Amino acid sequence: MSRKQHRMLARIIIAAVMTVALVLADLTGCVRLLAFLTVYLIIGGDILKKACLGIVRGRVFDENFLMAVATVGAFALAIYEKSGDYLEAIAVMLFYQIGEFFQSYAVGKSRKDIAALMDIRPDYANVEKDGAIVRIDPMEVKTGDTIITQPGERVPIDGIIVSGESSLNTSALTGESLPREVKTGSEVISGSINLTGLLKVRTTKEFSESTASKILELVEESASRKSKSENFISKFARIYTPVVCYGALALALLPPLFMMLFNGAPFSFATFETWVYRALVFLVISCPCALVVSIPLTFFAGIGGASRAGILVKGANMLETLSNVKTVVFDKTGTLTKGVFEVNACHGANDEDISERESRLIEYAALAESASSHPIAKSLLKAYGQPIDRRRIGKIEEIGGKGISAVINGKNVAIGNEKLMRDLGLSPCRCTSVGTIAHVAIDGEYAGHIVLGDIVKPTAGAAIAQLRKTGVKQTVMLTGDSATVANRTAATLGIDKVYSRLLPAEKVAQLERILGQSEGDDKVAFVGDGINDAPVLSRADIGIAMGAMGSDAAIEAADVVLMDDDPLKTAKAIRISRRCLRIVRENIYLALGIKGICLMLGVFGIVNMWLAIFADVGVMILAVLNAMRALDVRNL
Repeated sequence: MSRKQHRMLARIIIAAVMTVALVLADLTGCVRLLAFLTVYLIIGGDILKKACLGIVRGRVFDENFLMAVATVGAFALAIYEKSGDYLEAIAVMLFYQIGEFFQSYAVGKSRKDIAALMDIRPDYANVEKDGAIVRIDPMEVKTGDTIITQPGERVPIDGIIVSGESSLNTSALTGESLPREVKTGSEVISGSINLTGLLKVRTTKEFSESTASKILELVEESASRKSKSENFISKFARIYTPVVCYGALALALLPPLFMMLFNGAPFSFATFETWVYRALVFLVISCPCALVVSIPLTFFAGIGGASRAGILVKGANMLETLSNVKTVVFDKTGTLTKGVFEVNACHGANDEDISERESRLIEYAALAESASSHPIAKSLLKAYGQPIDRRRIGKIEEIGGKGISAVINGKNVAIGNEKLMRDLGLSPCRCTSVGTIAHVAIDGEYAGHIVLGDIVKPTAGAAIAQLRKTGVKQTVMLTGDSATVANRTAATLGIDKVYSRLLPAEKVAQLERILGQSEGDDKVAFVGDGINDAPVLSRADIGIAMGAMGSDAAIEAADVVLMDDDPLKTAKAIRISRRCLRIVRENIYLALGIKGICLMLGVFGIVNMWLAIFADVGVMILAVLNAMRALDVRNL
């Protein structure tokens, strides 16, 4: 607990003990009044102070004002009646403070749990100087530097292992409890914990752009993005509180005035006494704490629970939109498939095997693609298997959505899809093999094509099935691949619709058409990973990016980030959002329902101050407890 919470708990205990002692003690008159007043100021002094400050600052109608008026009024009634019964005023303030303490503790604990979970940014990086390992500020490490991560330490910056083997704990990033085995050549992401061996890592990003820093930045930003429900409750409270205050005033004045005017009741405070008490009860019941506290807490807990599962949601508004998703559109490569291509064959201009010339075809293709980070480029470099001699490579030009052209050994080489070949005035061969086809032209002549195969992710099929179970009406795949490859992948996974051979701009146009077909409040989500997916991610109602291997542009454009690149998490994210919204609705119905009933009973004098306390503090505690359920996403 924080110091503030310790002080609050101490005041509650002191006030409770003193109250019990005063009830048992035989005190009368002014001594009794001063004793109870002392206890009241101990437990409610801060509420009175906040209420006065609110009045001075022009923010009169809040829960502090309601509690101050109700309890001071109860004291005033007891003094007027000379009953010496000051217990109700003390009890209202005491139970209200207990509720406030419980709420503060619950919110603080959820923040602490999430902060501990997200405490993934390392304070230092190890570098080797003069044969010794030295700790430095990770901000000082530049891209391409080599850092050392020892067993038990967090990886400070994203990079590639240049030496060593180990197991990494990535649970704080991906929600995956099983360690990940890594070795020389493996990519590592910052925030993961090195469990066994010493690793030397060549950094691929600066500290501020690394995965851990980006995650923390996204989590911090998410708190500022309010949902429609939160905005509604804020507006509702601003209107509701003054309405109930004026309603309480009317309840205290109008019935007795009516009685005096039409029933001949005498003009005295005794005529007002019953109705003033009912008005005070009305004020205590009407306090909107349960709604004002529990709704933001539910969204905060939902975002925290999703983070535990390796799903980063960039705000409560995104969580609310996600709950209404009825159509999910997928990219293919790197999203539903691993994006790990292998060269399966090389064919000539007439689709014949060209085993004797395939090494030359792959060589030119690999050199042309050497500057690209695309999975196809990586597979061509792997198939080539030799160091790249940069002196042989001249000008390289990327042609968006079509391929690459380059000058190799003085020859003009183009590698890409059929559209690129046709743009060059060439007639590409129709390949009968199933796979991704990379066509190659050398010096304006069609030289052949390379057949590459991609591997479907193990959980992709289950992801589509789970989406259907969550109530998603339609799944769609948009890809730049050939119709043959796209249709085969879609049939394997059970995807409803496929659109193939799409350029980035055509993907956006197709998504626009899908958005236009959505009905009512139904939302469309797009799931992708590549830099060319950024425009589509931005245009969708909700963009979901693969975070571990996805591009920075895609992660930046997305509303939700899946930290372990598992498409199965898409369905889990939707289930988490829907459960969170269900809890929000439960709290709204609970608070308004109980308060509404108690308010009506309070008007007719059926509910006394003790039941009013339950209607306020009790409902708030129940709502906060219910909100905390959103943190637990293990069985979703």
